Amino acid sequence: MKTSLCVCLSALVASTIAHGQSTDAVDRSQLFRTNPGITAPGQNVDESGTSQGYAAPTANDQDLGIQAILKRQAEYKPFSVSLALPFYFTSNVALSPTHERSDVIFTPSIAVFYQPHIAQTFYVNAGIADQLFTYDEYGTLNFSSFDATIGAGYYLPQLHDLALGLHYDYNELINDHGDRLFSNHQLLFTAEMPFRLGRAMQISTGIAVNISLAAEPETPRRDEYEFHVAYDVQLSRAFTIDAVARVAVKQFEINRTDVTEMIALTANYRVRDWLSLTAISTFAWNQSSDSAFNYDVVNLGGAVGVTVRF
Repeated sequence: MKTSLCVCLSALVASTIAHGQSTDAVDRSQLFRTNPGITAPGQNVDESGTSQGYAAPTANDQDLGIQAILKRQAEYKPFSVSLALPFYFTSNVALSPTHERSDVIFTPSIAVFYQPHIAQTFYVNAGIADQLFTYDEYGTLNFSSFDATIGAGYYLPQLHDLALGLHYDYNELINDHGDRLFSNHQLLFTAEMPFRLGRAMQISTGIAVNISLAAEPETPRRDEYEFHVAYDVQLSRAFTIDAVARVAVKQFEINRTDVTEMIALTANYRVRDWLSLTAISTFAWNQSSDSAFNYDVVNLGGAVGVTVRF
């Protein structure tokens, strides 16, 4: 029976490659590094508790909100170099609607960012990041993801600490043989507003609009419209817990629309200012106008992250 299921998955992978393995690779890369909104300058933390794929401290490590960032302007360091060693158990390795198979995935990454402080609440963000996606059993799914991004974040303390962002990002996915699976030029607009429930607790809501300017091949190309709600609590100076729920509508260039729902739970512990440990769990469901792309998946894992700022 196990052999039969493996054959079915192999057939699924072969079929995916035949009409564009890149669609599957794009979805898998997004599950492990999602970016719901603009965060504190110099941190770039996403809702899975990672920053460009690596474990990182959150915006409420000292105090919640952008006011804490502004108070530390004198010690602000615009450069950051980060290395991470995340790993996950995934329940649906190929994101398939049937014949689901589990696997373990290792996703090491490195990122270099420069975020100069231009004005009191205005920051520019430029950087590059590279991440590997290596599967234990199903090595045919291995690929890497490269990003180059530039943009700006603007914070408005007078409007309930509203954070706005506009970024250009180039993303390229490459398989184990060095062949390009997908390349995408995209424009990302984000807006996020926090609501403090106390000194160590907050809820935030936000939106993200991701517009693809050009992509190759066209099949995986999509525009995305997302809404998310996040809850953050700081249990101690070094330990935080985050929960995020998000809904994203994806409109593809082809005649297809997907709706993805995700819940992410994260625990972050800062061992040192430069070293952090993260436990991550995500639960995702995708409903598509093409039933062949329906799936649900559970990812459980952790990460060790090292970040040096200067």
